[in-house]
Amino acid sequence: MSWKTICWEVILLGFLFSCTGSDKEPEDRKLQIDYDYLKSNFQQPDKAYGVNCWWWWLNGNVTKDAITKDLEAMKSRNFQGAMIFDAGGHNQRGNKDIPAGPLFGSEEWTDLFVFALDEAKRLGLEIGFNIQSGWNLGGPCVTPQYAAKQLTYSEQKVTGGKTLHLQLAEPEVHKGFYKDIVVLAFPSNKENETDELVSNLDLKLGFHELGGSAPDCRFLLENNARGREKKPDKTIYLVDMARIVDLTGQMDEKGLLSWDAPEGDWNIMRIGYTCTQSEVSTSSRDWQGNVLDYMDRSAFDYYWNTIVKPILQAAGEKHVGSTLKFMETDSWECGGMNWTDAFADEFRSYCGYDLKQYLPLIAGHVVNNIDTSNAFLADFRKTIAHLVATNHYARFAEHAHQHNMGIQPESAGPHAGPLDGMKNYGFSDIVMSEFWSPSPHRPRPQDRFFIKQASSAAHIYGKKIVGAESFTTIGPHWNDELWHDQKSAFDHEICAGLNRVYFHTFTCSPAEQGIPGQEYFAGTHVNPRVTWWSKSGPFIDYMHRVQMLAQEGTFVADVLYYYGDHVPNVYPFKHSDMPGAMFGFDYDVTDENILMKLGVEDGDIVVPGGRRYKVLVLPDHRVLSLPVLKKLEMLVKEGASVLGPKPQKAVSLSGGEKGGAEFKELADLLWGTTTGTTGQNQYGKGIVSWGISAREYLLSRNQPVDFAVEGNDSKTDFDYIHYIIDDAHVYFVSNQTAERQKVNVRFRVSGLQPELWDALTGEIRDAGAFTQKEEKTIVPLTLEPYGSMCVVFHKEIACNKQGAKTGNDPDYEILQVLDGAWTVNFDPKWGGPSSVVFPELIDWTTHPDKGIKYYSGTAVYNKKFTANFEKNPTNRYYLQLENVKDVGIASVRINGKDKGVVWTKPFRVDITDGLKDGENDVIVEVTNSWFNRVAGDEMAVAPTKYTQTNVVLGNDFRGNAVSEITLEPSGLLGPVTIQVAVEQKYTNDIISSKMK
Repeated sequence: MSWKTICWEVILLGFLFSCTGSDKEPEDRKLQIDYDYLKSNFQQPDKAYGVNCWWWWLNGNVTKDAITKDLEAMKSRNFQGAMIFDAGGHNQRGNKDIPAGPLFGSEEWTDLFVFALDEAKRLGLEIGFNIQSGWNLGGPCVTPQYAAKQLTYSEQKVTGGKTLHLQLAEPEVHKGFYKDIVVLAFPSNKENETDELVSNLDLKLGFHELGGSAPDCRFLLENNARGREKKPDKTIYLVDMARIVDLTGQMDEKGLLSWDAPEGDWNIMRIGYTCTQSEVSTSSRDWQGNVLDYMDRSAFDYYWNTIVKPILQAAGEKHVGSTLKFMETDSWECGGMNWTDAFADEFRSYCGYDLKQYLPLIAGHVVNNIDTSNAFLADFRKTIAHLVATNHYARFAEHAHQHNMGIQPESAGPHAGPLDGMKNYGFSDIVMSEFWSPSPHRPRPQDRFFIKQASSAAHIYGKKIVGAESFTTIGPHWNDELWHDQKSAFDHEICAGLNRVYFHTFTCSPAEQGIPGQEYFAGTHVNPRVTWWSKSGPFIDYMHRVQMLAQEGTFVADVLYYYGDHVPNVYPFKHSDMPGAMFGFDYDVTDENILMKLGVEDGDIVVPGGRRYKVLVLPDHRVLSLPVLKKLEMLVKEGASVLGPKPQKAVSLSGGEKGGAEFKELADLLWGTTTGTTGQNQYGKGIVSWGISAREYLLSRNQPVDFAVEGNDSKTDFDYIHYIIDDAHVYFVSNQTAERQKVNVRFRVSGLQPELWDALTGEIRDAGAFTQKEEKTIVPLTLEPYGSMCVVFHKEIACNKQGAKTGNDPDYEILQVLDGAWTVNFDPKWGGPSSVVFPELIDWTTHPDKGIKYYSGTAVYNKKFTANFEKNPTNRYYLQLENVKDVGIASVRINGKDKGVVWTKPFRVDITDGLKDGENDVIVEVTNSWFNRVAGDEMAVAPTKYTQTNVVLGNDFRGNAVSEITLEPSGLLGPVTIQVAVEQKYTNDIISSKMK
């Protein structure tokens, strides 16, 4: 990257930090965010903190009645709003077709869209929309002129020493579009042949996206083959740039070349560009066509004026910028693109040199040497990423802001396209990522969680909302277990910086589609047609409470990690922990563009938005750009602490030989001329260290950990995030295991009373048990399976004050097991018997009655029992259900008193005020998912078909037929017990354990 470009980037970043995004709150609202505001909104969160959703208009098949029903359902659950997402996908993976509705953008579709805006305005909901049907921006309006482009070439060998008149073959052409770039010739004698190839060439040239789940792309900087590469079926040459001949001016418009060729054998390359073969994906009906050229500003303008502008005009002033607030495009999954009309000029401006003589690389030839070739290819990819950021996402933002709207594209992965994720996020008003619930398609955490990069961008750029396409799955349908699958995933990503859920998916389904109706092939189905919607309030309220704290907080981190200047550049999940900060310290990640804007104050690293970090950590692959190295010299001289190995090289041709000498000089200044495995070097007011992790470095500088679980060093059993809100410290603490955990948690706070804020209930209480020592506070916590707690420090206390109790949560002792027979009432409307007696609690799918075996919906369990213990008025008594399947949601009444809904392990409710001496009547309503009833109907187990849907359960997640549909265990499985709360005992050696 040239210094001219660096200056341009700095100006651009200044613009980004000065912009007022559409997600920002008015100043007077900010002044109200104090402790009392937090307390009030934690107990009853404002709808501004509500969840949102991908409101799937599947195949365009929606009606006004269905729109109203959905929006009213969202309103009933305090949703913040909805993102209208027209798409296909209903028939993927072996699922069935559904009727086609109006085509996206048509007059009929737009009429439905405006009706949705009218209804949303009536209900006080905010609406956004995906600006196409499906994803990979494009569609039927995108002509080859505006479509994504790629390089193409033809080549032929000739013998010189004479005047040649040759008809050069036209390179491969796609979609009838082709333009020439250059004609080059170079010697192809025997001595120029080489067996050393540029590895992973298609990926390095951007012909294909690397894809995957935020993969580490740094291997593209080196010449290491990734797997077995196919050997070329032609001769590869080592091309001396000094001997390349530019013949462009000697070829006419018909491809006829006239050349007085020097002696020897020559290879002539005719190089041009054509369209890629990429098309839009997962779109409705006839919304098919080319992918847009993401590197061409005029292409985006054309799409905007052709498609988006008419929709906004139809919405009108009464909605645009008020009800209609945001626009979205989905993640990059359109393959590769590597050229656009002005690419050569853009490359010269960005990188500072001409690229044409390096283009023999597209045919596999090596230019000058392997290192030179790889350095050019790195510059080439960075230019693509730069153009995608500035000519696509920045232009999108410009258009949106003219209408007082914001953008929230998934512009930073996790698919590794030619992207600089952090740079793209700089143009977003809401930074969007995604995370997945467990499913066969993505069973590993590293393939499911991607929020860390997005939250880092929000923290650094000063964006308030960190959103995510949430709970995506491929495989499950309706049968997700809320406490195990959704809560665990939500809590995990809250700890990575998430603060707004966008349910994926909330599918709109007309009444004609039946129940459970039409559904997308993927995602966790959340809508008013799911069996448990009437009981969904507490689940959704939990997320609202947590999101409120996260949205209003200022993130606390000690480490800033620079992840390099390579492209693709997409940071993986938090627990990849590239800086080595975990467990106990947290971090943000940044890219080259932000690094060039860093400052130093009192030894802290400071980003333009004002956030401060103790140490800047460098990547371990020993590659830095020269501009970054120059910036590091300035930062360290001013007092910064930098941690990382001594860089060996820049993989770039910018700066030339002079730049290489300057690189070595700067590296020696900062790291010294001799470096061992570990060490440090003082330079100016700062210090450069290497060979240790960020955690080890901070501890060596007497910086205590921000969070620790006594006696547990696991990075995965527990997680946390720390915010400061006004004068309060807020920690969200998560148990990431399926076991109940009794732990002592250490916080880097003292002189403040710890409070326990339970997001499940909204209850707020002082912690009676805590220990202060050495400017830290230990708080005993009991976290249920995948449980969580918000620990808030606000009220001032003496630094030597200690808690009076030994525990903050009770243990529970079983007083009585409610075994034996239960009367169970099923709903005959869904095929179950109106009443049946279970001699003992069983899984419905084991029952011989097919009406029970395949039942879906709510069943009402009733049992009369006599308490076999004497009730003590000073005790608290609880009913514990223990195991509830398959969704894991139930409601409880005892002696006519409603005890609410339970949806988390161990399904425990306080029944103290309802329990009586003598006979008691307990009623438990258990709801399972649609899975078993749909499976039974699909297998035709009964003469009556109760459900209607496009989903086919007889296929696996790949769409292949399975030999048998395995039913989901369902019902109240217990054991159901009456328990009494007893004081929890913590051993003195745990409470007074040494603080590290």
